[in-house]
Amino acid sequence: MQITELSEKYLHQAVDLWETTGLTRPWNDPLADARRALREPTSTVLAMIENDQVVGTAMTGHDGHRGWLYYVAVDPRRQGNGLGRSLVDAASRWLRERAVPKVQLMVRSENASVIDFYEPLGFEDQQVVVLGRRLDQSEARAGKE
Repeated sequence: MQITELSEKYLHQAVDLWETTGLTRPWNDPLADARRALREPTSTVLAMIENDQVVGTAMTGHDGHRGWLYYVAVDPRRQGNGLGRSLVDAASRWLRERAVPKVQLMVRSENASVIDFYEPLGFEDQQVVVLGRRLDQSEARAGKE
């Protein structure tokens, strides 16, 4: 099974996988996320394809210093067979090839099974709090304050 950059042909399958595995949120457009990642030179979406079906993905990108993983997903029927590890390794390799010294990701704190997946891969709690703000809604909110 080969890991390659996601092509337009498989975009909708990738989004379906992300929805199936609970990675999407109503306030994010996963199709737009994938297209943006594929368009920019500092990001990509890697896909594992078998029999013309997307069975796994990993989106990765960087700011020059920190790399990030997003949408790491494996078809639930295929989980537990090392495919997720292979995708994380491929995304990490993609970042190393671009001289990015660190990779990180965000996991919802209540998602213990995902944290348990990443810890044996060498990921550890960085003891930071992630703060954020939606830019597409900040102007509307600012008018109400």
